[in-house]
Amino acid sequence: MRTLLLEARCASTLADFPATSSMVPPGKKPAGETSNSNKKCKRYFNEHWKEEFTWLEFDYERKLMFCAECRQALVKNKHGKAENAFTVGTDNFQRHALLRHVTSGAHRQALAVNRQQLAFDTPRAGHPELRSLIKVEVNPAKVAVLTTVYWMAKEEIPDEKCSSLLSLQKFNLCQALLASEHSEFYHPGSVREMQAAIAKVLHNEDRHRIKASPFIGLVVDETVDVLEHRSLAVFTTTVSPCNGQTSTTFLGSFELPAGGASTVAGKVGEVMRSFGIPSMKLTWLSADSASLVAERLSGVGTALGSLCPLLTEVHCLSHGTSLLLAESISTIEYLQKYETTVDAVYRLYSSFQGEGESLQELRRVLDLCEIDLGSPKAIHWTSIFPAVEAIDSSWPTLVLLLESQAECSPVARGLCEELKKFQFVAFTKILLDVLPIFQKLSRFFQIEDFDLSILKPIVSATATTLQAQQSTSGQNLQEFLREMNKHPQDGREGESRLYYKGVELANCSQVHLKHFEHLKDSYLEKVRGNLLDRFPSSVLEAISSFSAIFNPKCYPQSLEDIGSYGVSELNFLLRVYSRVVVSERALSDFPLFKRIVFSLSQLSFKDLCVKLVYSSSEMHELFPDFAVLAAIALALPLGSVLAEKIRRGRELLQRGRSRLARDQGLSDLMKIAIDGPAISEFNFALAIECYESMRESGFIVAQVK
Repeated sequence: MRTLLLEARCASTLADFPATSSMVPPGKKPAGETSNSNKKCKRYFNEHWKEEFTWLEFDYERKLMFCAECRQALVKNKHGKAENAFTVGTDNFQRHALLRHVTSGAHRQALAVNRQQLAFDTPRAGHPELRSLIKVEVNPAKVAVLTTVYWMAKEEIPDEKCSSLLSLQKFNLCQALLASEHSEFYHPGSVREMQAAIAKVLHNEDRHRIKASPFIGLVVDETVDVLEHRSLAVFTTTVSPCNGQTSTTFLGSFELPAGGASTVAGKVGEVMRSFGIPSMKLTWLSADSASLVAERLSGVGTALGSLCPLLTEVHCLSHGTSLLLAESISTIEYLQKYETTVDAVYRLYSSFQGEGESLQELRRVLDLCEIDLGSPKAIHWTSIFPAVEAIDSSWPTLVLLLESQAECSPVARGLCEELKKFQFVAFTKILLDVLPIFQKLSRFFQIEDFDLSILKPIVSATATTLQAQQSTSGQNLQEFLREMNKHPQDGREGESRLYYKGVELANCSQVHLKHFEHLKDSYLEKVRGNLLDRFPSSVLEAISSFSAIFNPKCYPQSLEDIGSYGVSELNFLLRVYSRVVVSERALSDFPLFKRIVFSLSQLSFKDLCVKLVYSSSEMHELFPDFAVLAAIALALPLGSVLAEKIRRGRELLQRGRSRLARDQGLSDLMKIAIDGPAISEFNFALAIECYESMRESGFIVAQVK
């Protein structure tokens, strides 16, 4: 009977589950509904607003929001001219309404009235507690300057343009800048200090998310510039218990001293302490760079694993473009020679003024792949499929052109000799067989709602395909070998001349062919080993188990077949996360859990996990252990949003270093550009208060110097 009742309760709850992004007190229903005339969009009061807007009050009985400052001023104003929506109460539960109110004239007037009263009641103006009681009056001129600085960071406008932009706004009669002065703090020379204050506001929001999130995922992305300056960009994935939604946040870019993965681990530990990330919350770590992957077994994951018992190290599933890392296979000697040859071809002919379609294809590749030949940074041509494809298609034209220039150009003669070698053409064909495999694998990881159930089969199939090419060769290499024409070589018995597309190939002796077979096997084995290192069996097993339990589409088609389904996968997860779940209770709840999930076949993996993590849902209360496991699954670094932020971070870091010496202020600028919301969504009143507090305390001066 209890089981049937629970099933009925869950079915009823899931049918009416509110699609809300708000947080409500335990034991209470959502506070209220916005006063929309069509009633199609329901909005609820968000408790987090109280942390951001300290003047905000909420009446749970009447379901109305009030401004404490305005109500206090209204009591003192005998004529009642301070009356507004926030004094009589409003049910317009939108953050926009709060932002409009905090910058309104009525609110500023109320602050002024209350400040005068406070000064009268407290003669000791220098009392240390006075500062915390007086709210900053939002000066429109200050907001105008800060919005300009904010917009410049979002649009990557150089800091030195601030003065001219402010002058332009005055010329266009910006009333905020014309009407009043904005104090000595607000001038173009303080752009970096204002960026630091804005970034601090954003980071404070990050700390709130981290504190609320039951589990955390970290992504560390190491970059090394041409001057061997190393830096570490750190991102985090969090889960909100208020609504089960995930957030991806950029925590900052940090300089790295010389050293191996242990140095990176130490820096990650510092970042964790700085943002208050408990070691028990860290469940996923993605170290996404060649050097970190190379030291995976004895590096970052191992060093942090001793402190974080729930930690699992994974490849950044959202950054599939780096699945085939050229640095990790650079130990193969011929790869460096091949890339040097291809690099020389592109530099020689990418700006060639001829009309040949093949040479135009080389130029198109540079534009398509955004390759900057002027950059001192090495270009790993063997991992860029369009570049290799263009070399293959233009090969006959390139050979003929180089032959015609060989007499007057030693460079052309050397390139011609290299391109005509059997090994160069054959290795190009190998790349044409291998790179599309990783290109297809990368596309899977760029899907926003990626089906984790196919990860293990995809990785296994890719590894099998690479292994098969060692014995049977890929399609492009096989076609190349079939298309070659043999001609007996005069005076040498058993030796032949090989022709491909009318061009005689060099270095085709049995010794050379045997050497190429060794090169092919070494390359394919190295690539396959690199893939398996990035996706070890333990990680694939964990992700596959999460998918089996929480993806309704993986469940059997018939209810009669779910009896033994998922038992082994659940036992695996219970062993791995035994510190945060009660195994006996989870196993006891599993039969009912499976029956409910079976009835929710229309949901995706993420949808089901969100319903479980949502702290006010009945599923969260009925299945606490599955709610814990669902929160761990949601913290997995995954999705196109994270991929875009990593890409954006790398671009900003590369461009910013050319403008800012020693990365001073670069991390703050990157924070605003990557995570800063639209201007209308940002709390500039809080940024002004933070900025002036930092200036008065001398904090910024100490930080910058």
